[in-house]
Amino acid sequence: MSDFGLPYQLFDADNHLYETQDALTKFLPKQYQGVIQYVEVNGRTKIAIRGQISEYIPNPTFDVVARPGAMEDYFKNGNPEGKSRREIFGEPMRSIPAFREPGPRLELMDELKIHRTLMFPTLASLVEERMRDDPEMIHIVVHALNEWLYETWGFNYENRIYTVPVISLPILDKALEELEWVAERGARAILVRPAPVPGYGGSRSFALPEFDPFWERVTELDLLVTMHSSDSGYARYTSDWEGARAEMLPFKTNTFRMVSEWRAIEDAVASWVCHGALFRHPNLKIAVIENGASWLPPLLKTLADVYKKAPEGFGGDPVEAVKRMIHVSPFWEEDLEALADLIGVERVLFGSDYPHPEGLAEPARYINEIKNMSPEDQALIMGGNLARLLGL
Repeated sequence: MSDFGLPYQLFDADNHLYETQDALTKFLPKQYQGVIQYVEVNGRTKIAIRGQISEYIPNPTFDVVARPGAMEDYFKNGNPEGKSRREIFGEPMRSIPAFREPGPRLELMDELKIHRTLMFPTLASLVEERMRDDPEMIHIVVHALNEWLYETWGFNYENRIYTVPVISLPILDKALEELEWVAERGARAILVRPAPVPGYGGSRSFALPEFDPFWERVTELDLLVTMHSSDSGYARYTSDWEGARAEMLPFKTNTFRMVSEWRAIEDAVASWVCHGALFRHPNLKIAVIENGASWLPPLLKTLADVYKKAPEGFGGDPVEAVKRMIHVSPFWEEDLEALADLIGVERVLFGSDYPHPEGLAEPARYINEIKNMSPEDQALIMGGNLARLLGL
């Protein structure tokens, strides 16, 4: 019996740590020390990538952060009163040790009734897009972050916190080298950005045969591939419509961007089948994290239509392949029962996004959204499926 009074323990697919200011710089080689800088702008600390200030994460020190779950009402009920972002976020708080260190985090997890969790970095989401013209630099900075993650959190802390290192794919040999490095240190899952892979000759899909050696090794190592929401570079396309040249700003209201907010993950999942990787590597384990699920029904409908018209373009039925291999962590406010009916309850993962403001202040309350499901199905969603994927 779990502490929450349930016959199962909670395994959260989406928790976050807040990096300290040296996370991207401590392990950078000397010749790259100026690539990442923290600078003061009008009394506030900002992060600069190669001298360019980024607003993607407005407060990159995370000394003061929005309270966990601050946006719950916004996501459940919308914003009929037209509140500003500041009003929606509410009163901020100072970061606590549990956001920065694994020991205090375990104590907080006990309070929150979370037995185990995947732990994702927060700053990682801005790295690749801002270096897309320099593949070598991407690999160096990503490795520096992974070294910091390993030193500070480890990749398996007390068999309860499974911190997820980042793997970037621009240069295949370096991606394979990084994969071996994290696997040797106990990683059970890896984070791959849901975006085209930058390269010297332009970008291309991660699901093309070029990357088969990487996915073969991932399968041999029995690692879970997570595709977590990130800056996938789609601001380039909204900029084409709006005549702007701004970077992606997730905390700024932009209705045009919001209309196509999940296009990146839809394209990423489509790429898995259209470029054939799911058929060439049928034993891959893939989880889509913090991207919701609203994009999935229309994608499956489109794939079914394309397959009917051009079956020769696929290595098999794309809808069946997605339903068999892609696991989804939906937002708590979505129709979780409908998602389970669509792709099977074995493919649905509980993820709270704690302690981000977009997630749940009390992750265990996710159970309330599936209370009408059978206890067996609840157990799968709330932890059993993820435990199976990680071989636990």
